[in-house]
Amino acid sequence: MELHQGSAFSPFLFALVMDVIMHNIQGEVPWCMLFADDIVLIDETRRDVNERLEVWRQGFESKGFRLTRMKTEYLECKFGAEPTDARVEVRLDSQVIPKRGSFKYFGSLIQGIREIDEDVTHRIGVGWMKWRLATRVLCDEKVPPLLKGKFYRAVVRPAMLYETEYWPVKNSHIQKMQVVDMRMLRRMCGHTRMYKIRNEDIRERVGVTPMEDKMREARLR
Repeated sequence: MELHQGSAFSPFLFALVMDVIMHNIQGEVPWCMLFADDIVLIDETRRDVNERLEVWRQGFESKGFRLTRMKTEYLECKFGAEPTDARVEVRLDSQVIPKRGSFKYFGSLIQGIREIDEDVTHRIGVGWMKWRLATRVLCDEKVPPLLKGKFYRAVVRPAMLYETEYWPVKNSHIQKMQVVDMRMLRRMCGHTRMYKIRNEDIRERVGVTPMEDKMREARLR
């Protein structure tokens, strides 16, 4: 019946079935990891990874399943002696996209120095992009503030908060997100900080809760 998006029970059942069916070819963590319908295989060389992938393919087909090879991605990690020398190359088929110390996985930026600063900056950039696409609605004086806030909650904020529930956030990250959030809300109301209007009054006018509360709500959910 496929996986139901947003359901915690459906992927658990799927992973449970896969564990039972593929128990004879699964390796130990972290050399083999299963995330619902995504499989991560790790080995020393690309040739070894392909050989293991072929074993998985044969195992799937023997049970009536099909492994999608078109979505296969290769990640080659080349880490130096120092964390600042970390270099990761993302290989997708024949293309190589080098990034200094970080690579992109499912929309998130993973850094070799175990920080999320680049991912926070990336999420903010995505939020501004969505905000600029909707400026005709968000900055129109004829549109009621509450309607602007509803549109903002449905379009801009989900783009900024995508996968933030997994962030090991610091106070500096939360502050950075809040500053951007309030800057957008003030522009929606046609005000700047020179008007000396409190943040609480701005949020109440457009009916939007604080960014910190939304991030906490996402983590708890």
